[in-house]
Amino acid sequence: MEISMLIDGEERFAQGGATFDRHDPVTKELATRAPASSVSDAVAAADSCAAAFPGWSKTSPSARRAIMNKAADIFDAKTPDFIALMIKETGSTGPWAGFNVYLAANMIREAASMTTQITGDIIPANKPGSLAMGMRQARGVCFGMAPWNAPVILGVRAVAMAIACGNTVVLKASEMCPATHRLIGQCFADAGLPKGVLNVVTNAPADASAVVKALVAHPAVRHINFTGSTHVGKIIARLAAEELKPALLELGGKAPLLVLDDADIDAAVNAAIFGAFMNQGQICMSTERIIVDDKIADEFASKLAARASKLPAGNPRDKVVLGSLVTEEAAVKMDALISDAVAKGAKLTAGGKRTGSIVEATVLDGVNDTMRIYTEESFGPVKPIIRVSGDEEAIRVANDTEYGLSAAVFSRDIKRAMDVAARIESGICHINGPTVGDEAQMPFGGVKSSGYGRFGGAAAIHEFTVLRWITIEDPHQHYPF
Repeated sequence: MEISMLIDGEERFAQGGATFDRHDPVTKELATRAPASSVSDAVAAADSCAAAFPGWSKTSPSARRAIMNKAADIFDAKTPDFIALMIKETGSTGPWAGFNVYLAANMIREAASMTTQITGDIIPANKPGSLAMGMRQARGVCFGMAPWNAPVILGVRAVAMAIACGNTVVLKASEMCPATHRLIGQCFADAGLPKGVLNVVTNAPADASAVVKALVAHPAVRHINFTGSTHVGKIIARLAAEELKPALLELGGKAPLLVLDDADIDAAVNAAIFGAFMNQGQICMSTERIIVDDKIADEFASKLAARASKLPAGNPRDKVVLGSLVTEEAAVKMDALISDAVAKGAKLTAGGKRTGSIVEATVLDGVNDTMRIYTEESFGPVKPIIRVSGDEEAIRVANDTEYGLSAAVFSRDIKRAMDVAARIESGICHINGPTVGDEAQMPFGGVKSSGYGRFGGAAAIHEFTVLRWITIEDPHQHYPF
């Protein structure tokens, strides 16, 4: 299918008609032909947002809320369309795509509810007769970049709260799923969002750097948000810093799941299976390190391998749990991680086979810090078990990473689990639950190389508004001279 961009409420194609193609990772057939925007196209999108900002920022909270709630309903109605696009553009399974739309619609409704929660403070002033206030106001034009792995969830997260707070947004679609991200813009447009409030631009991979630089540097852009790899996130952070513009960054992860010696082993296995293999392990919160106490490691490892071995992998159009990785190159990396670990002494206890871009659920037991899988974010269905002796070593291994997004701790002793969780360096930690979890109202983000800032609920209001000091003073006050 061929798509357009959405700029100023209109279908737009790249100047000169340039396009790029995205192919289905499983069938290799053409999935989407999209406009390959130039810098001038990106600037036009930002200019449109700048023109729309004064009117949108003055739109009443109830009017913004009504449009957003209508958009959420449209998202629900278009679930089959989103599922079809995600399957052919990213290789995801239908259930994962459907969940994307479900959570994204809830995120929009949560953002809609926040329109009347953008509050301020009355601050005691030293000047007699003076009223001092801390007031939150929309920033202006926001530039959002969303990835392909949870494209509806993360595409909506990049724009919904910004719009709810009265900002206008340029969304740069992922090159891996341009049609999926374009449909996000169409849903909002169909809900009655005024032209220019949300513009969606697409670009060829080779042009990404130039387009991003132009949008970050655009004078009207006042805030940047990016979800993606730590490597690219550091580039975005540098560009934003050069322009003295705030950035919200949600980057890579190497989430540990700690199984303490008193854990409910079956419950921990259930969480590990879900957290490790949902969406083929292509989630920023995916369980990337399974850290298990030696006392229970044999039983845990045996049960995990047995469960993983039974997970069907194949064409996402079939009845499978694991679909395709986003590219065959990503799948080939899994081969390399497995080979490296096995050569250095790890034991392959489940999976290990690859067919094109499809990789089986794979478990490697006995992983140590000499192996690539110990430190590298696999972003695939190849998962290591790391055996430790006691809580102190478990905590040390959990923190032995540059990343710090999500984590989990399993123990029947909640106080013990809380003590361990408090010492894990991560923005998110779940006790007796999987590392993968998201709710629209929760403060979502990481520490260390997993980024900074928080999406979600009231925390996002602080990201997408600016705090101003406003006073009302006595015009006849006394001055010293």
